[in-house]
Amino acid sequence: RSTNMLSRLSTVARKAAPARFASLAAYEDYGSAVFKGDVADAYLKKHGASAALLEDPTWTEHSSDTVAAAILDWAIDNGADSYCHWFQPMAASGVRHGLTGQVQNKMIEFDRESNKIKFDFKGKNLIRGETDGSSFPNGGLRATHTAGGYLALDTSSPVFLRGDIVHIPSALVSFYGTALDEKTPLLRSNEALNTQGLRLLKCLGYEPKELVANIGLEQEIFLIPRDQYLRRMDLQMTGRTIMGKDAPRGQEMCDHYMAAMSTAQPALEAMQEMQQECWKMGIPLKTRHREVAPGQYEFAPLFGTNTTQVDQNIMVMQVIEEVAAKHGLAALLQEKPFANINGSGKHNNWSIGTTDGVNLLNPDQISKASGNDNAFAVIMSAIISAIDTHGDLMRMSIATPGNDFRLGACEAPPAITSTYLGDDMTTYLEAFKDGKTGAYNPGTKNMQMGTRAIRPIAIPAEDRNRTSPFPYGGARFEYRAVGSAQNTSMVNTVLNTMTAQKFKQFADAIEGGESPEKVAQDALNASWKVIFNGDNYDEANQEMLTKNGLWRIDSAVEANHRMVDPKNVALFAEMGVLEAEECEARENVLHDHYAGTVEMEALCMIDMINQHVLPSCKDAEVGPVSDLESSVSTLKAAVAEIHAAPTPYAAATLARALRLETMVDIREFCDAAEGVVPADMWTLPTYKEMLFLDQTDASYVM
Repeated sequence: RSTNMLSRLSTVARKAAPARFASLAAYEDYGSAVFKGDVADAYLKKHGASAALLEDPTWTEHSSDTVAAAILDWAIDNGADSYCHWFQPMAASGVRHGLTGQVQNKMIEFDRESNKIKFDFKGKNLIRGETDGSSFPNGGLRATHTAGGYLALDTSSPVFLRGDIVHIPSALVSFYGTALDEKTPLLRSNEALNTQGLRLLKCLGYEPKELVANIGLEQEIFLIPRDQYLRRMDLQMTGRTIMGKDAPRGQEMCDHYMAAMSTAQPALEAMQEMQQECWKMGIPLKTRHREVAPGQYEFAPLFGTNTTQVDQNIMVMQVIEEVAAKHGLAALLQEKPFANINGSGKHNNWSIGTTDGVNLLNPDQISKASGNDNAFAVIMSAIISAIDTHGDLMRMSIATPGNDFRLGACEAPPAITSTYLGDDMTTYLEAFKDGKTGAYNPGTKNMQMGTRAIRPIAIPAEDRNRTSPFPYGGARFEYRAVGSAQNTSMVNTVLNTMTAQKFKQFADAIEGGESPEKVAQDALNASWKVIFNGDNYDEANQEMLTKNGLWRIDSAVEANHRMVDPKNVALFAEMGVLEAEECEARENVLHDHYAGTVEMEALCMIDMINQHVLPSCKDAEVGPVSDLESSVSTLKAAVAEIHAAPTPYAAATLARALRLETMVDIREFCDAAEGVVPADMWTLPTYKEMLFLDQTDASYVM
């Protein structure tokens, strides 16, 4: 096993002389594998430049050879001699390892005459690349006879090392500049948010240099024994169990959440190594803990700019999968790998800030920076209006196949788009919309514990509402419904774009002569219905919210279909994020991804029934044999019908019915069979064998 962080700390402690203060020596390699800050500065200075050069994206036009030379030196010094343009194809969630594309090239030139080699990595190699755009999901934007795909370095996300490879974060576009990836629309939406946000702030008396969207991405996972994983075709092929009887124990005792991390099984050491590897790449995985379901865990990083955070989260997922295998574990990233216990999410904590550190969603900071006590209320009004207008796009952005089984199932909010603000802020904004202006001063509560041994503590005046899809708290919005296996680029593209449009509408009206307060008050009055501080799981509340006209789209297929609604096509075009043909192509990709996922699940179910469930039932002479046999024919016919569908939308619609109706019914036969076949005759790993590392792992030795 590789040395983990705890052993490194103890080694440093033994070797170091006694010190009066804690030492950071054990963490000196943090960020050593990312080309930014002091690391970049040291190598760029050898070539007459500094890390400040990287702050202006135009360096690619005049100094690419300088930066490439510095990266080459850094790479060789760290044992790397290859590079790749690291990009993010569409439809990668749940199927593509690492969620990215890359071709690894040596930084070496081979001289055929002398048979000698020399280093070869220039600016042109760094800033651009080319690939076959037709071999990635593209929704019809590329074909074999029009296959060009072009890669361009993303200056907003730093180059980093892993192993012997320099990774160059890149965007992928077609010969005509259409987006073929997840990153390009996000970068365009950042431009829209910056442009329109600066306009609105100027109307409010504040003129910062630049705005950025900041996010923090929590990552939930399951860790199960790898030997059991390798015996489950459904987990290997689709990431979730398509059959499996509940274990006698689940999460009903709330005993797993934040319980002690056991040293008697491999999860803790695996997570320590995951953190250590991420730290080298400058990924600040600060928090680790057990989650609610048995076998479920979570990492959480510090927040950062959205493009960097998305890139880092993608690498975190890859590291998790690869390191888990080294420890005899399989990491499951899919949203709902097991039925009847919590699934996994990736809460997307979103805020908007200036490059000099002012958070627009922090009332004290924005009031002080702008000198305008109403600035916070105006900004919040624009965001609330965006939620009201574009809640359908918010739902689209999290409509992954895995979220089908997760939304509204106690671990994620239902598919009704509302926002929680808490009574304190709701009261403030209600007064504001009714004409009372002034600063928002968030309250605090002095918590008395009833004992002298524990002194009173100050806590926020507002509670936490985990049932809300998009609650505000801690100077940020938390999009709680995001799926654990997702690339969150589209999530943040939607948040940026819809907010940018509202900032533009506000700025247009204010520049046209209306007061900022009047514009914000009108918007609040029109959109007040999306503010809901109650229990979103309560069915009566869900019915009430639906009747009030909030966006409710229960079907992931219908949510993805909203991509081509005229309202949304116009939004993306107006903000310069996606053209109409890009929206249509992306919708087709989403439907193909959904239908393809369901087809794989159905084919796994056929094989598992034929190869495991039926033989076990027949050998034991128990179970619903005839029902199982007829189910195989039903599944085959349904898959054939999907293949014959005339459009991706039609195929996805059929696939959803197969998955959420037919396959759910067939699963009942399979699970009933598991319940009656003797354990020694059942050939598939059970939930009990997969989910309870603390109780079942007997092979682990520290």
